[in-house]
Amino acid sequence: MKYKILYAEDEPTLAQIIGDGLKNGGYDVDTALDGQQALQLFESGQPDICVLDIMMPLKDGYTLAEDIRKQNSNVPIIFLSARSLTEDVIKGFKSGGNDYLRKPFSIGELLVRIESLLHRFGSSDQITESLSTRVRFGRCEFDTLTQQLITPLGTHALSYKETALLELLLQNKNTLMPRQVPLLKIWGDDSFYNARSMDVFMSHLRKMLKDDETVQLMSIRGAGYKLIF
Repeated sequence: MKYKILYAEDEPTLAQIIGDGLKNGGYDVDTALDGQQALQLFESGQPDICVLDIMMPLKDGYTLAEDIRKQNSNVPIIFLSARSLTEDVIKGFKSGGNDYLRKPFSIGELLVRIESLLHRFGSSDQITESLSTRVRFGRCEFDTLTQQLITPLGTHALSYKETALLELLLQNKNTLMPRQVPLLKIWGDDSFYNARSMDVFMSHLRKMLKDDETVQLMSIRGAGYKLIF
């Protein structure tokens, strides 16, 4: 079963590019070019997740999110915006948003955030529980919302990329995760620079996970990574 995305963006060229990227990512996509059309598509289409630009004609993203929340308190909402002031981000969350992605962004980063929210709020067969943001493995506890990893020796604050990497590793637990998977989903491409960057983040995770002797993060040279517990 494909998840359905409501995508609202008033710039037609960008809407086409991002819409195609979401479809290539395996989703059904309803695209709206203004806030009023987006609300109509939400009411008729019942999407699994909403991806909303903030600056739109007829109804801005904040107002649209508030209208959506009056009808559905659970559907995940991601805001997209060039606005980066703290008050804009706060307003986004107060109006009902679950995530806030600043423009410009890569389609890979958007896809991994969509997957993260769907795993958190969506199907029960995923490793994250639908009513909880906490995942327990080995003697560790991972909170995807606060981006914290709790090990037997303490609590570690994770960066966004470390959080996304650990989520992917847990989804592929005890099996080899090819290097291209996180590179494409999180960094957007598998260039040499991004591969080196990923190796650094994996090294940080490995040091934290060493607190738990029942968990092992293995690096398979030239192939990928395996999280064993």
